[in-house]
Amino acid sequence: MNEQGVLVIVSGFSGAGKGTLVKELMNKYPDQYALSISVTTRRPREGELHGNDYFFVSQEEFQEMISKDELIEYAQYVDNYYGTPKKYVYEKMKEGKDVILEIEIQGALKVKEKYQDAILLFVTPPNAIELKNRLVGRGTEDMNTVVKRFKRGCEEAEGIENYDYLVVNDKLEDCVSKVHSIIQNEHSKAFRNKEYIKKIIKELNNILEGEI
Repeated sequence: MNEQGVLVIVSGFSGAGKGTLVKELMNKYPDQYALSISVTTRRPREGELHGNDYFFVSQEEFQEMISKDELIEYAQYVDNYYGTPKKYVYEKMKEGKDVILEIEIQGALKVKEKYQDAILLFVTPPNAIELKNRLVGRGTEDMNTVVKRFKRGCEEAEGIENYDYLVVNDKLEDCVSKVHSIIQNEHSKAFRNKEYIKKIIKELNNILEGEI
């Protein structure tokens, strides 16, 4: 069966809890997943570490990465740039790990255009009121930024139908189990196992030529 890792793109409304979901998935199944660390020009939030949560770079450094074609994708979101480095993703997939990209919808759809085998998952809270409460309640940004994120969420809602799976993040533990099942089931899809299918067909024909 397919030993190549699967590319998994996780997006969602700001405040939907996608970051927490990904961290719990990594903690529960550390040998099966690798998290691609994004590059961003935004400032670190309290507790975030360079090289762990994001690679925090300047606008100039980000532009240089673009010019050297070192990013799978990049996009601008709420006045900052975000991008996905190529090298790490390719290496981990070859090792057989499923690589998770936690990126916003604009970048996710760009990746899907280039890598049609990628899985797109969109994370949403149970309802819009809960989303508002989470955005305001985390207290990491001023109200002007919260309003920007909510407006962007309204725009993003128009693109959810382009995703492969919609995941409602109500109870975190249930959500983690559901996402894990979705990803692992993808490994059994026929189009991901073309070499195995060719092998079986060849073996069947060899046996038939020997008249069983």
